[in-house]
Amino acid sequence: MDLDRTAEDEAFRAEARRWLAAHVPAAPLPSLETAEGFAAHRAWEAELHAARWAVVSWPRRYGGRDADIFRWLAFEEEYWAAGAPGRVTQNGISLLAPTLFDHGTPEQRARVLPDMASGAVVWAQAWSEPESGSDLASLRSRAVRTAGGWLLSGQKTWSSRAAFADRAFGIFRTDPAAARPHQGLTYLMFDLRAPGVTVRPIGRLDGRPAFAELFLDEVFVPDEDVIGDPGQGWRIAMSTTGNERGLTLRSPGRFLASADRLVRLWRGRGADRGVRDRVADAVIGARAYQLFTFAHASRFAAGGEIGAESSLNKVFWSEYDIALHETALELLGADGELAHDGDGWAEGYVFALAGPIYAGTNEIQRDIVAERLLGLPRGRAPRAPGDGRAEGRTA
Repeated sequence: MDLDRTAEDEAFRAEARRWLAAHVPAAPLPSLETAEGFAAHRAWEAELHAARWAVVSWPRRYGGRDADIFRWLAFEEEYWAAGAPGRVTQNGISLLAPTLFDHGTPEQRARVLPDMASGAVVWAQAWSEPESGSDLASLRSRAVRTAGGWLLSGQKTWSSRAAFADRAFGIFRTDPAAARPHQGLTYLMFDLRAPGVTVRPIGRLDGRPAFAELFLDEVFVPDEDVIGDPGQGWRIAMSTTGNERGLTLRSPGRFLASADRLVRLWRGRGADRGVRDRVADAVIGARAYQLFTFAHASRFAAGGEIGAESSLNKVFWSEYDIALHETALELLGADGELAHDGDGWAEGYVFALAGPIYAGTNEIQRDIVAERLLGLPRGRAPRAPGDGRAEGRTA
């Protein structure tokens, strides 16, 4: 693991720190799960993009800075330490963009990435369907061949950002006669405002529409919006999930910043020894995740891949996020019941609760760790009713 940084690396970090200190809004933006907040966050993305801080690891021709993974990690640390807003473009830049870099055409990258980087086009992830969440291969939404493209029909649900986003990406069944469920699927991009699309927002615990259902009735998608070859959607989707579970969606910088905020909260309020120890655990967890990520980054830099180890990442950060927010709410006491506590702990907790479910449930991730990393037998033993553990389906 390489922890040494060059003078140029430190200059990059210092430049980011200066810019963020001068431009991060003094007051938190409204929640991005509201129309007002979504527009404010889109404007923030445009400001980031104008200074080439929106996608630092992308090539310059798409709006980036050609930064390597270590500089991206440094930028993430500075970004979250500065208290900068959450990224409304996250689905696009963290999930779709890596997929396009690996499987898209040059024309798709030139057409899609610049508007994604600037926030002019915000993307929603449209994967889950009713009765097809963690068992993604059982999806039933279909794409039927037509002149010049495809007609999409079916229903997607729990689509992040879809209530206010512009476009979406997902996989659809294009060969119902395929021998296995994960065969005959195709990866497509589509316009959420196209004829035949109905968007129905889903309220979160706090009532804000963080998700939406999508109803698709013969929605036309041109051939140019197919990613990869038709029928190869599952293989491409697995590339996307590796990014979703790995470090691109949850960089250590955001947890380091949250742990620092938790320490400040504890110093301001004080607490018994038990809570103090949990605050210490939060700091230790953030540092451990940082070092774990540096080990991955070193492997990337040497030409390696993460593979199934992304499931370890996903289980860790999703459960860590809940524990960190629960500790903060305990410190806040009755104030923690307020939806708008001024520091985002309550809303952060509501979001953290979804972590063990999205990006593939943690039960599924533990199966992957058991089978692919530890070499344990495939499948789960039956559990006694009421044993207190959540059941998970195997994909």
